[in-house]
Amino acid sequence: MSNSSSSISQFLLLAFADTRELQLLHFCLFLGIYLAALLGNGHIIITIACDHRLHTPMYFFLLNLSLLDLGCISTTVPKAMANSLWDTRAISYTGCVAQLFLFTFLFSTEYCLLTVMAYDRYVAICHPLHYGTLLGSRACVHMAAAAWASGFLNAVLHTANTFSLPLFQGNAVDQFFCEIPQILKLSCSDAYLVETGFILFNVCLDFGFFVFIVVSYVQIFRAVLRIPSQQGRHKAFSTCLPHLAVVSLFLISAVFANVKPPSISSLFLDLVVAFLYSVVPPAVNPFIYSMRNQELKDAMWKLRTRCL
Repeated sequence: MSNSSSSISQFLLLAFADTRELQLLHFCLFLGIYLAALLGNGHIIITIACDHRLHTPMYFFLLNLSLLDLGCISTTVPKAMANSLWDTRAISYTGCVAQLFLFTFLFSTEYCLLTVMAYDRYVAICHPLHYGTLLGSRACVHMAAAAWASGFLNAVLHTANTFSLPLFQGNAVDQFFCEIPQILKLSCSDAYLVETGFILFNVCLDFGFFVFIVVSYVQIFRAVLRIPSQQGRHKAFSTCLPHLAVVSLFLISAVFANVKPPSISSLFLDLVVAFLYSVVPPAVNPFIYSMRNQELKDAMWKLRTRCL
């Protein structure tokens, strides 16, 4: 690690507001969003774990997704809340490294898992007779483990490379959490091109996953439209459309954040895009998945009535 990087003991995160009243408003807003994410994802995790009828591949992957969403939002939002509450912008160097690593790890794993979930829906609808063979318990565990391992490796590479760069542009990060593009702005060295190359490689890989998801859903929709009964089509769409909505929001905002041209970059736009891909999905995913899934809604209601 370079001397300029090791001499930095802390980073200064972006402040949402200068006045005390607006800082407290930001704290309350983020607290509400965070509690909604905790309750929504926690409810899904407990429901799937406790209801044996939901011990299927689709809900196994959904449980993993909820765990990842809880991890993602817990990596960024509590620190932003604490900074607003205590009127500070500081995050330690170690804390910034840990935050960037954990967010990259969980975020990368989530995208891999969303791709696996698209494959699950494709096999379930297009090849139902082979579903038990292709997506048995062992296969599901292996695919989920591969997603977590891929995210971990990706995070190690990006974190190690990002913080090995000489940081000559100070320690002010123009974001409410430690984000790779914002850390790269602090380096004026040509070495940042290596990390930029990593990001572009990741974008190409993500695009390949996205193409796989799109092709899968084209096949899924073709198969669904051939289902003779309206009830059957409705049930198939109810398990597919929420996943497609989550993938679209997740991917479009994340890719835009990393590859948008400098000519349209601004502090406000960067903040909005980061909020869209780091805070909104973990908070709204539970509602998207439970809103159209009658089986999950029934299991949640049964769990609530049992606890009351």
